[in-house]
Amino acid sequence: MRKGNVGFTDSFAYMKDGEVWLKDMYIKEFEHGSYNNHDPLRLRKLLLKKEEIRKIDKAISQKGYSLVPLKLYFKNGRAKIEMGLAIGKKLHDKRETIAERDAKREMDRASKNR
Repeated sequence: MRKGNVGFTDSFAYMKDGEVWLKDMYIKEFEHGSYNNHDPLRLRKLLLKKEEIRKIDKAISQKGYSLVPLKLYFKNGRAKIEMGLAIGKKLHDKRETIAERDAKREMDRASKNR
């Protein structure tokens, strides 16, 4: 993790049985490890206090909200993850983003052909 071999682009956290789990966070296997190495995409349990778990559960239970990792850092030799509450895009927002992307692609094609 210290080398930066971590990716959390598609990762998210969810509640299960009163615990918070992080899914789809990629941590590269240890290069000098043996057959006993970990799975790079395994579920990871987040260690939180009961009050933090209650707050997260209340926030995630609302429709359209999800918990996503924002930042990974080390503090006193332990890896910490900064989490954030995210709101999913509405359908009209998605259409707008797709239209903008298509327009940009067309402009790039036109400028290349000149």
